[in-house]
Amino acid sequence: MADLSGVTIGITAERRAEEFIGALERHGANVVHAPSIRIVPLPDDALLRTATENVLAAPVDFTAITTGAGFRGWVEAADGWGLRDGLLTSLGASRVFVRGPKGVGAVRGAGLREEFSAPEESNAELLAAVLGAGVGGKRVAVQLHGSPLPEFTGALADAGADVVEVQPYRWHGPVDPALVYALIDGVIAGKVQALAFTSAPAAANLLALARESGRCDALLTALRGETLCACVGPVTAAPLEAAGVHTVQPERQRLGALVKLLADRLSPA
Repeated sequence: MADLSGVTIGITAERRAEEFIGALERHGANVVHAPSIRIVPLPDDALLRTATENVLAAPVDFTAITTGAGFRGWVEAADGWGLRDGLLTSLGASRVFVRGPKGVGAVRGAGLREEFSAPEESNAELLAAVLGAGVGGKRVAVQLHGSPLPEFTGALADAGADVVEVQPYRWHGPVDPALVYALIDGVIAGKVQALAFTSAPAAANLLALARESGRCDALLTALRGETLCACVGPVTAAPLEAAGVHTVQPERQRLGALVKLLADRLSPA
């Protein structure tokens, strides 16, 4: 096992944070946990319930699933509202398109079957497949994750689809911004060797908090220098890459693969 003793890694995730931290610590890393976002509990999300009721208001022709966790969370929330059976019946009567294998697992776990799964696990492939199936005049339910996908839903609307957006996870600011500022200061001071990101909103909000606190230029200088930025996939990396920060990503968009990448890159030769 790669040895990360003496290496400090900052993570900004809230979901699955304990699992992520534990995996890094087993390699000997010192982990600084500073969640840069918080997730609205699904049962309390009035907007999710309204979107679910909107899905049930009329037959659905297509369903696009972008994440397995998001789909499972949606179904679990619907169960709590007494809407699960109706939701699965409605989605099961539609043509189901999924972004990748984790989505496939969630869909099949709910008793549904997908018509298409994106081979490269990308939203671009998913969008192309749905558009290619012909959505003009059709009702399309799109399960998002923690943030809107205007380039995805906008393209469907431009093609003539009636798009119903469902966002099972909604991000708000961090519970304790002081933890995030301390992490940023650690990066700037060279005390943190790597930052690891598992969601685009967490990456974007870290940059936003740095900007609001007057730390952004110093943070970007550090991130463009010696500090390694590791992201679970290209969607997560997008806010950082847009800011001119080079990121590294594992071949497979999995938490375990991200841990291995960090271990390989940061352990002594």
